[in-house]
Amino acid sequence: MLLFFVVGLCVHIVFFASIFDIYFTSPLVHGMTPQFTPLPPPARRLVLIIADGLRADALHEFDENGNPRAPFIRNIVMQEGSWGVSHTRVPTESRPGHVAVIAGFYEDVSAVAKGWKENPVEFDSLFNQSKFTWSWGSPDIVSMFAKGATGNHVFTYSYDADSEDFGAQDVSKLDTWVFDRVEEFFHAARNNQSLYSKLNEEKIVFFLHLLGIDTNGHAHRPTSREYKDNIKIVDEGVKGLVSLFKEFYGNDEKTAFIFTSDHGMTDWGSHGAGHPSETFTPFVTWGAGIKSPQRVPAQQFNDTLLKEWKLEHYKRQDINQADIAPLMACLLGVPFPLNSVGVLPVGYLNSTGAFRAESMFTNAVQILEQFKVKMSQKKEVTLPFLFTPFKLLSESKQFDILRKARSYIKQRKFDEAVLLCKELIDLALKGLSYYHTYDRFFLGINVVLGFVGWASYASLLTIKSHAGLPRGVGKAVKKPGCLLPCGFAAVGILMAFFLLVQACPWTYYVYCLLPVPIWYAVVREYQVIQDFVTSLLTLPPSHFVGCLLACTLGIEVLVLSFFYRHMLTVGLLVFAGWPFITQLWTRAKSVSLSWVFFCLLLAVFPLMPVVGRKPDVFLVMGAGLLLLLLSLFVGTSLIKREDGFANEKLLLHLSQMLSTALAMYVVYSTHDSLLQKQGLPLANQVVSWGILASSFVLPLLSPRGLLERLFSILVSWMSTYLLLSTGYEALFPLVLSCLMFVWIHMEQENLQQSGVTYKPKVSSLQFCCSADVTQCRQLCLDDIRRAFFLVFFLVTAFFGTGNIASVNSFDLASVYCFLTVFNPFIMGALMLWKILIPFVLVMCAFEAVQIATQLSSKSLFLMVLVISDIMALHFFFLVKDYGSWLDIGTRERKPLQLQWEFRVAVQVARAHHPPPRACDVGALRHGRLCHRCARGVV
Repeated sequence: MLLFFVVGLCVHIVFFASIFDIYFTSPLVHGMTPQFTPLPPPARRLVLIIADGLRADALHEFDENGNPRAPFIRNIVMQEGSWGVSHTRVPTESRPGHVAVIAGFYEDVSAVAKGWKENPVEFDSLFNQSKFTWSWGSPDIVSMFAKGATGNHVFTYSYDADSEDFGAQDVSKLDTWVFDRVEEFFHAARNNQSLYSKLNEEKIVFFLHLLGIDTNGHAHRPTSREYKDNIKIVDEGVKGLVSLFKEFYGNDEKTAFIFTSDHGMTDWGSHGAGHPSETFTPFVTWGAGIKSPQRVPAQQFNDTLLKEWKLEHYKRQDINQADIAPLMACLLGVPFPLNSVGVLPVGYLNSTGAFRAESMFTNAVQILEQFKVKMSQKKEVTLPFLFTPFKLLSESKQFDILRKARSYIKQRKFDEAVLLCKELIDLALKGLSYYHTYDRFFLGINVVLGFVGWASYASLLTIKSHAGLPRGVGKAVKKPGCLLPCGFAAVGILMAFFLLVQACPWTYYVYCLLPVPIWYAVVREYQVIQDFVTSLLTLPPSHFVGCLLACTLGIEVLVLSFFYRHMLTVGLLVFAGWPFITQLWTRAKSVSLSWVFFCLLLAVFPLMPVVGRKPDVFLVMGAGLLLLLLSLFVGTSLIKREDGFANEKLLLHLSQMLSTALAMYVVYSTHDSLLQKQGLPLANQVVSWGILASSFVLPLLSPRGLLERLFSILVSWMSTYLLLSTGYEALFPLVLSCLMFVWIHMEQENLQQSGVTYKPKVSSLQFCCSADVTQCRQLCLDDIRRAFFLVFFLVTAFFGTGNIASVNSFDLASVYCFLTVFNPFIMGALMLWKILIPFVLVMCAFEAVQIATQLSSKSLFLMVLVISDIMALHFFFLVKDYGSWLDIGTRERKPLQLQWEFRVAVQVARAHHPPPRACDVGALRHGRLCHRCARGVV
């Protein structure tokens, strides 16, 4: 079994790693020649202002008195510059948003494994191409572009990371800090000759990153007074900044200003997905090289924003976020960022037709350079007779388009040249995508072959070891000859030679050669396959078709539940009818009614909203109160049953109740303190971390009785869950645990159908630290149902109130009892633990089910492995390398999620539930009980 586990772990690691090689490789290429417009630029310097988390509607709307919320920016739109809406791409996060603006390319999908603070590959940016760049703002953002810059010409100034406190009284100070430091910087430059000379150079950039609006949006929501007042502060800061530049440079009209945002924000204070409130960001530009406002009689857009903002007659020019980088490069006259895929928005330029056409030509050549490098890289590692070039953009067509565009420019047909360059850009971008996914089909087929082989082998091993198949009478087991291994060896050698000739990376060898030994192991079990097929043929056709249909529908419901949470509700409604199609309803009506009630109650949660809900501290308090009442009831019943509850047991029970009461107090007082903008009280923070630490220890001190240990785990971890809850989700683990307790009793009542004469009471089972006894009994069809129940409840525990892949856009209010200063790693770890708590509760309950039904852990592992592998194959074909990190992460994590869940939770469950004594399992197997459990016999 150990060898099987090690091999299986390696196979799944390879399968998981292949997803990154197939779907999440970096699209960036290197080795291009820098391209810049060969004409004098209109600006000597550029000021880039990014208001983090600012929505377009929030900037342009009017306040309660009918006045513009940002009067200075509105005056720019109406009197001085040009404007539009910058359409961001998902994921709408800070790092990819800033990369799109400053470097000109969209989220590098390989960064899904590294979060948003670091880009996993080197990239070029406007700052790197500038002569000097000065940046002020958040340490997470400004340092990112300085790290990849060549030379020593990018200077950063940032505040301390502890200043990003969501519970602070006034986080708009993050923005005022930036404006104050810029003012101090220019005042100091007057007395610093070296700095003064640098500031008067051309091709310089000033970058202001303003985080206050984003922080206020997370802490108080974008509809709050704090968020809207912060916009006014930014507007005043921009006004002062413009005056400062005019004063310092003597109003030389050589400064270009760009004001935009990296992403917007939903009404509930999150971002990361593709809602218009997240992807519609403001874009306002004015100064050198920018057109003045253009009055138009009417404009056609698919939204009502112009009317709401009262800007119907001021020309709106929408752009894509990556288009900002080539615009800035064009204004400054620096080379376009090498990895930029943005298209120059020539409608913003106040310049000659020749300058616009030359700039567009430069943009086209710069993107075409990337296409050529990508094509040559792929051509070098592919056999000539196997290489298929991108037919829409052959070398002859490239030459023709460039020649025609140059000819149009010479003939002063500038508009025709611009259109032709845009056509070339479109084809080059399609070609980049073509070569980036060139090997995807080949690798995908090999990986799928390997994983299907592995799932087949795991199924055969389960059938061979635990199903007790009858062997063919009189048939001798034939040993495989040498032809079979020689054939597979020859296939492996040919594949290795093919990869060697193409100079493929070593990972390709792993993906392509792994299926060979796996399928060899499958074919070697041909006798098991033959016996299994023979057994299937003995089943009535209707029985066989019914079982196959039920298994298929069950797997599809599990797969669909990852995308449509209401499928969990459908499954729970079906589960509620389980007692009525068995003998359970007639034998145990009270338990069956409890099962139906809690299934229906739990079925409500997947119908509740995942995001967008408003915090409701009273629901959290209600969940805590229910837990206290349940603890009081259980404690009273235990005292009556034990004829005098032991002092240490009573003390432990009271300690856990006290922990719950403290958690309720901390939740309420923290909520009240943050409402009053007094921050997180230190005492509350200490108590919260103390409750979290004690939740790992107190269950280990509880009695070893099954129900007592399970209830102790529930109470301890529910206290932590209350601290991490903001609304109705606080009730979820409580309802789920009640259903798990009923499930244990249902399986105990159902035990007689498996041929076991004696049924021990669940309360009589004791746990101790003896070795686990496997091979309790052979598998039956009912065990497949139990394994399916486990997988379904695991999925419900994960997705009942949320999605694990939404950790990147979770509600920050969930961790405010522990910390309010932004720390993505600690906050992410707390949110992961919140997600894991219901999941581990399910595994602890199933540990009891496994013992009560005499089901071996090995057979359980194999059945869950096969079910989750079948699901993983579904998800492998659903992986996508675009969309929000929620979408990408959901599909990227699913293929191995269930196997990981099971392995981790078994260890956690056994840490709190040591395996049963050998006498318990052995007595159950032979219909006898030891003297300690004799009183539990029915």
